[in-house]
Amino acid sequence: MKTAMDCVKLARDPKRPHLKDFISIMCSDFVELHGDRLVNDDRGLIGGFATIDGVKVLVLGHNKGSTIEENMTANFGMANPDGYRKAMRLAKLAEKFHVPVVTFVDTPGAYPGREAEERGQAEAIAKSLEFFSRLKTPVVVVVTGEGGSGGALAIAVGDRVLMMENAVYSVISPEGCAGILWRDGAKAPEAAEALKITAPDLKRLGVIDVVVKEPAGGAQKNHKVAAANVKKAVLAALKELKDVPADELIEARYAKFRAMGNFFNC
Repeated sequence: MKTAMDCVKLARDPKRPHLKDFISIMCSDFVELHGDRLVNDDRGLIGGFATIDGVKVLVLGHNKGSTIEENMTANFGMANPDGYRKAMRLAKLAEKFHVPVVTFVDTPGAYPGREAEERGQAEAIAKSLEFFSRLKTPVVVVVTGEGGSGGALAIAVGDRVLMMENAVYSVISPEGCAGILWRDGAKAPEAAEALKITAPDLKRLGVIDVVVKEPAGGAQKNHKVAAANVKKAVLAALKELKDVPADELIEARYAKFRAMGNFFNC
């Protein structure tokens, strides 16, 4: 039986499909847009307009990279404040042109470096949460690997939240949780179980809406099948949302996230 820590290991597998893999397989075109117009062009979070089966969308996502060089340039998918501000800038364009937004979440968390903090990391994440909660266009979120803390949630406020079968989504890593609670990183597997970070657990708790099936052994075994499954789920979600008035979208999105953490049958 697969444990929560097994899912953590699969979610972190470097051979797992990353953002650019999903874009190349799912999209017939992709035009990347650069920069936050304030500081620079963060490579840890990228975005641009694309077409999925004839449907125009704005794609935003954490970019871990597939090589050591890309990993280093992108901080292993840990975005700086510039990345979140770029995401908001591009999402505003999508709203202007009535284009839905599809976000791909795969990050250990926001970049914790000194420069990121000096440039307002916490403020950028908080602003992003507020911004996406009020965005007047459909937002579909896909957690594809690691969904780590505020760095993930900053682009994960959406009308439909999809999660791949072996992805994980949590307020803190199992190692971090074990270090805080027991001062023992070896208890990470125990922490992973307690955190309820797997797709089935989060579906049961109402944090996500859909669990996307992966190929046997994990998405790293067959990128094309994994991406095809994600594509099908994304298109289904977009179809559900396309005719919903913007005011109703925002109201339902707000209610959806406000309801998380409210339990009456414990």
